[in-house]
Order: sequence, then structure tokens, then C-alpha cells
Amino acid sequence: MHQSDQDIRNRLLIARLPAMPQILVKLIEHLQADDLGMPELAALISKDAGMTGKLLAVANSSAYHRNGRTVNLEQSLVSLGTDMIKTLVISDSVFQTFNSFPHSGSIDLRAFWKNSLTAAVLARDAARAIDYPHHEEAYLAGLLHNVGRLALLATAPKEYGFNFTARDDEDLCAVEQRTLQITHAEAGAWLIERWQLDSFLADAVLYHHEPSDRLESAHPLIRAVRLAHVLASHADDHAALVEAAALCNLEPSQALQMLEGAARQVDKAAVHLGIDLAGADDIPAPPAFAPPPVDPVQQRLSEEVRNMVLVSEVGQTLARQQGESGLLEAMTRTARILFDFENAVVLLENPTGHALVGAPTAGSQRIAEFAVPLAKGGPVAKSALERRPAFVQRERQPIGMAEEQLLRMLGTDSLVCVPLVAGARCLGILIGGVSAWQLPLCQRRERFMQAFGAQAATALENLMSERGHARRQLASVAEEYREASRRVVHEVNNPLSIIKNYLSVLDSKLARQEPVGGELSILNEEIDRVGQLVGSLAELKPLDAGPRPTDVSKVVDDVLRLFRSSGFVPATVEINAHMHDDAKRIEGDADVLKQILVNLVKNAVEALSGAGGRIEILNRGHVNRERQLYLELVVSDNGPGLSREVLANLFSPVKSTKDGAHHGLGLSIVHSLVKKLGGHIACRSGRTGTAFEILLPAWSGAGTAVALPARALGSA
Repeated sequence: MHQSDQDIRNRLLIARLPAMPQILVKLIEHLQADDLGMPELAALISKDAGMTGKLLAVANSSAYHRNGRTVNLEQSLVSLGTDMIKTLVISDSVFQTFNSFPHSGSIDLRAFWKNSLTAAVLARDAARAIDYPHHEEAYLAGLLHNVGRLALLATAPKEYGFNFTARDDEDLCAVEQRTLQITHAEAGAWLIERWQLDSFLADAVLYHHEPSDRLESAHPLIRAVRLAHVLASHADDHAALVEAAALCNLEPSQALQMLEGAARQVDKAAVHLGIDLAGADDIPAPPAFAPPPVDPVQQRLSEEVRNMVLVSEVGQTLARQQGESGLLEAMTRTARILFDFENAVVLLENPTGHALVGAPTAGSQRIAEFAVPLAKGGPVAKSALERRPAFVQRERQPIGMAEEQLLRMLGTDSLVCVPLVAGARCLGILIGGVSAWQLPLCQRRERFMQAFGAQAATALENLMSERGHARRQLASVAEEYREASRRVVHEVNNPLSIIKNYLSVLDSKLARQEPVGGELSILNEEIDRVGQLVGSLAELKPLDAGPRPTDVSKVVDDVLRLFRSSGFVPATVEINAHMHDDAKRIEGDADVLKQILVNLVKNAVEALSGAGGRIEILNRGHVNRERQLYLELVVSDNGPGLSREVLANLFSPVKSTKDGAHHGLGLSIVHSLVKKLGGHIACRSGRTGTAFEILLPAWSGAGTAVALPARALGSA
């Protein structure tokens, strides 16, 4: 890097260049996150007194406000619409920044401003033409595309003062490179990166002088700003215009039409921003002409289009509200702003559909006790039944008791009824209080009110649907709880049966004065197990201490001791266990394994209780299944076997042939417990008996189940 190159960049670093206003930084953050609606805009703007004043001035100008009344900030935002608000915030913030550059007051910036505004409007139009969704980002990029010229003027006023007013083309860039070793495009990109705005903004500024053939595959924002620059500064260069228009899939004639439209928008924006562009000659000014007489049809059409945009904004705002009270507050607040209601309340259809009842809000709790029967007529009921707005004036028409009460409640002499219609159903009525002189204006906006009522009803219907969904979710949770209760009742029966049998054994031993320490120990264990099962119903989960090993042989010994000592196993049934010497530890909870084995052994005992037989618990050692090491346990009996129908639904909770409400759940519980341990279970059954084969994750010694290579051992 040359010394002079270092010098100008160091001077840029230490120059008193302005910071980007926080309101613009926050606005860009919201736009990039796609979460900017009217409430967010209002909260953002209210923090900047200067911007608030600017928007109030524009909203109260003759272009937007015609009835002579001064509007507040919230009404101003609604009347301007989000697109105009974003444009004003971006433009005013950038021009505040421009005016803060050192030496900017010593030079005529009108041509610079006009060129920047023109490029901004054209970049936004180009973004729309190529379906680039971030129109405001394109507008900002166009405004800033020549901000580097201001940065160079502030940093090197002597060297750059003459070049600041030169034509913005490649020759200027060459002079800048030769004299300052940096172009205004590079300086602008550097400044935007210093402001920490989005990187593609910096790229769009950096490459706006790049030849068009190098930008064919560039980011859409870069292509849009390139076309905007050519149109704003070089519309007379046909070759450059053709190439730049092609970047945005446009014909040159279409691009020139954009330029003609931009001239009018620039003049309008300059008026709103308070910028005097008289005498600016950077681009040809549009010919002066007297404003044509107002076409009432065109005026009506413009108003309809504006109303459609407002209704869309209202729908998005209402859709974001949380809960019924929040939605009703937003509905009444928005209606007061849009239609100049002095106050507003909402009546909703009751569950039977026979009356409208008051919906209380923070500002009107008294309305909760109010009701209008639909069958008894009256303007309010008629508006709901016919699903059309109604305009009620005390002196002009007979009114009923309900309307009299509403007039007193709202403190006005006239009412406007806006039905909340969703599809073919009227969900309720929004009633606004107005003065008599306002009624003609409200009647002219009847279609607008109907559209507002439809948006509000849609938001209300969605809220009701969500509430119904919540009720269905609660019903589902209740059903799951009932199912869990049935499972717990079934599982509790096992230890209770064991406790009952041991109490009988305990009674016999005490009568013979024999020691009962072992029996008392078992009773304590089973009582603890009952407590754990009941606790699981409330999903009382202990803190997870991580995976731990379980000795299968010890658990099997405990299960055999339970059955042999309790008297539950008939003398005709023999129970044996065969354990593996090496493979004997699994990863999992010992109580869960015990519950599995108790269920399976209990089922086997019941299957053999008639004719007697043999039950075996066998540890077959390790098994490699899909490169995962398991320990295989088998619980088998030599009973009559299971039918095909039973096998088909073996692990589902079905009604069994046993007595009692909770039988038939045992094997489904076993299946879920095996899955809980991360294992697998299968059943083989025939005339020679039934065997349940269980694979449980083998303990690795490192806290996780063992994963083996393909050549690992199979069954031990």
C-alpha cells in the first residue's frame, strides 16, 4: 500500500464523520427481521422527537388531511401508511446525516440531494421489477450510493472540493484514484461498513460504477443500484442504459418510463422533507405545468386503493394480538383512529345466537352487563342480522331502549354500527360514537367500514379457533392422564399382591415364632415401589444422574426371591434362572428391569397355574445388532402357547380374558418399559410354550451403550 493511500484512509478514520441515526439503524434491523408492523413503527418513531414532528407535519398537510382537525401521532401513522412512513424515516435520517458531514454547509448540495433521491426511487422501482423483496433496503442503497463523495469532501476538502461538483462517471473515479488513491465508491462502502449496516448495502455502493457485463450474476441489490445510477446520471448514454436495464430484465424504454415517474416522486419527497431543490440541475427537471383539475372518479379510486392498503395493515396488526382482551382493545383503538369515533365498544354474539352481549375492555367494564336481544329489532340488532353497517341519529329516527343506553354510555348523539362478519356469520357488532355532523362522512366510508369489520372478524374467528384447539389439547392431556392412571393401577396391583402374600407368610412365621427379617425387608422394598409408581403418575421425575449400570443377576435373584417366598407360585410350577458369568450388566434402571421381569413371570405363572410346568429366566449373553451391543434376556414357559389373534395384538392394551378392569395392559407396559431402557422385545410362541426375548443395551463402562465395528462378536 502506498504512503498516500495509507494517508487518505487514515484521514478517513480520524475525520469527524457522522454516525448513522439510531432510528435508521433500528428500522433496518426490523426490516431485515421481517417483523415491522404499525405498532413497531409507532414505538420506534415516538422515541425520536424530530422524526415525530416531521411525520405529524406531513400527515396534517393538505395532501393527507382534509377535514381541518389536527391528528395525533397514531392517527398520522395510519393515514400515511407503512410504505410512506418507511420512506420518510429513511430519507430524513440520511439527509440529517448528509448535513452533518464537515464542510457540507460550504457547498451547494441541492444537485447532490436530487441525484440521491432520484437514485433511491429508481433503485426501489428496480427492486420491484426483479422481485427483490426488500424494497426499503434498495431505496436506502440508492440514497447512499454516492455518500462516499461527501466522505471525501469532509476528509480532503482542498484536494476534492473541485471534483465534488464534477460529473459522476468513470473519469471522476480515475481522477479520485490518481489524486487520493481511493474512489468515492470505495469510500462510501467503507463508511457503510463502519456504520455496521448490512454488507450487501456496502457492496451495492462499491460496485455501482462497475461495468454492467461484470454484474450479470451479482446480488439483486447490486444490479438494482447499478441501473438506478445509470438512469440518474447517464440516461443519455444509450449503450450504458441498454446494459444496465438488461441487468434487471427490463427494456430501455421501460427504464426510461421509470425515470419519468421518479421525477414526480422526487419533487413530492422533497416537499415532505422540507428540501429546496429549486435550481438543482444534476438531472433534467420535469417541465412546469399547472396541476390539472381534480377528477372525482380518479380521487374516489385513489381513496379506495388507499383504504385497501389500510385494511390490509389493520388485518396484520389485529392478527398479532394476544388474547381476547388484547384483540378487542386493538379493534376499538384502531376504529377510533380510522373513523374518528369518540369512543367505541364491541358486542359479541352469545353462545345461543339469540343476543349480542357486551365485551368488556380496559376502558369499558360496564358494557359487560349490557345485552341486545336479536329478536326484538332495533337498528343495532338489524345491523347484525343484515350484516350491513347502520348509522343511528337520535333526532332522525325512532330508537329503542338499547340504542338509548348505548348513546349515554358512549356520550354522543349518534352511533355507527360496524358488523363483524366472517363468511356468512356475524360474530358481533363494533359500535362507535360520533357527533351528528360526522355521520355523512361515515356513510361515505361504508365500504371501508365493511372491509374493516371483515378483517376484525377474521382475527376474532382465528382467536376462537385457537381457543377451541387449546380446549382439545386439554382434553387430550386429560385422556393421556386417564390412560396413565389405568397403567399405574395395573402396575400397583403387582407389588400389592406380593405385599398381601408376604403378610400371610409373615403371619404364619410370627405364629411359629420364626425370624421375619427377610420378609420385612421385601415388604419395605415393595412399599417403596408402590410409592414410585404412584409418584410417576404426577410425572415426578428425579434429577437425572446420568446412565448407570444394573447387575442383571441381582435383579433376577430379587424377582425369584419375591415369587418363591410370597406363596404366589403354586407347588406345580418350577422357576429356574441361568445367568451368564461375563455378560451380566446393562445400562438402565434396576427398578424398571424388575418391573419388566415381574410382569412377565406373573403372566407365565398364570398361564401354567392350571396344569403346572416350568418357567426359565435365561441370560444368553451379548448380541450385536446393527453395530450396537446388547445383552439378551429370555423369559420362557412350557405352557400351551398363545393364539394367533393374541400374538397379533400382543403389545397393545387390549381387553384380556382375565377378570378386572385393568387386565390386558401388562404386556403393553412391558413393551413401553423395554423401549424406555432403549431395548427391543419379541415373542415366540407355539404348542411347546412361549418365550419373550429382550435385548437391553449392554453397559460400556463409559456411560453409553457400546457401539461395535462390523466384525464384533455375535451371540456369546
